[in-house]
Amino acid sequence: MKRLLLLLLLPTLLAVTVQAQEKKFSVYGVGFYNLENLFDTCHDVGKNDYEYLPAGSMKWNGLKYSHKLRNMAQALSDMGTDVLKGVGCAIIGVSEVENAKCLTDLCDQEPLKARNFRFCHVEGPDQRGVDCALLYNPSLFSVRDVKLVPYVYELAKDSNRATRGFLTVSGDLAGEHVVAIVNHLPSRFAGPYYRELGARQIKALKDSLIAEDPKAKILVMGDMNDDPADASMAKELRGRRNIDEVAEGDMYNPWWNVLANGTGTLAYQGAWNLFDQILLTPNLLNQNGQKDFTTLKFWKNQVVRFDYLFQTEGQYKGTPKRTHAAGVWLNGYSDHLPVVVYLVKQQQ
Repeated sequence: MKRLLLLLLLPTLLAVTVQAQEKKFSVYGVGFYNLENLFDTCHDVGKNDYEYLPAGSMKWNGLKYSHKLRNMAQALSDMGTDVLKGVGCAIIGVSEVENAKCLTDLCDQEPLKARNFRFCHVEGPDQRGVDCALLYNPSLFSVRDVKLVPYVYELAKDSNRATRGFLTVSGDLAGEHVVAIVNHLPSRFAGPYYRELGARQIKALKDSLIAEDPKAKILVMGDMNDDPADASMAKELRGRRNIDEVAEGDMYNPWWNVLANGTGTLAYQGAWNLFDQILLTPNLLNQNGQKDFTTLKFWKNQVVRFDYLFQTEGQYKGTPKRTHAAGVWLNGYSDHLPVVVYLVKQQQ
């Protein structure tokens, strides 16, 4: 097995291919990244996007927008390339994107355009106008179906509110049915109840997809606005810390131990949180010492920590370099770091 893991680091053009004792394996990257307010410079009717207009508080103009697109495209195209040289991720869920125009402009940036990246997106009801989307490399992932499942409020006082739904993209990866559910759960200011409610709805959605196709391999990804041990993730979504703890109806959350070891995806008041997570259904796992890679299986995960994603000086040195801080344009990337999981399959 040690030999196999070493060989898994050898790249090819479309996916990492390795050979050990006459067996060959391919590796696929699946990522998530909160793009921190990827807005264009035009008003979307009915949306509260005024701060990201030329006359708004952020003084958002064509120069800032073009730099934001360039920076995001660089980070997205680099995700996974330390393992998959020159290839990167097959699919990447993203959040905080205003509309399809922003996604079109993003995919037209050269690093993503060179790989022919496409996107899946459904305009959502969020009052501020930010949505989730899925970027994908069509040479590695083909889309079957796209739908936006709404977030449903339960309390009468919330009847006039609207927030991001659950973007559900079904497709084929490595010849298998794979579904990505991309989320951005309500903010910390809303309180834990709303994130726990959202997590229950995600679980119900995940369970319904499995009922339709028990072989479907499902990845729940997003900015959860909670850490892995919080009730939304651990109790409602049933994200387990260790692979061998995962039972039917559970999911594996590989980010528990990452955060426990001091690595997060965003920093707040001097401490790290890990809100950006990708969880996996049991059929993506090798459990109880198994080493069966005849179908897609989880290999490893990482928080992406390229040097250029960090502040290099000042009060916030060592934290993610965001677009703005205290109203000052930093020409940065995001207040979150990206995450990637790697899936392995034996070639036939």
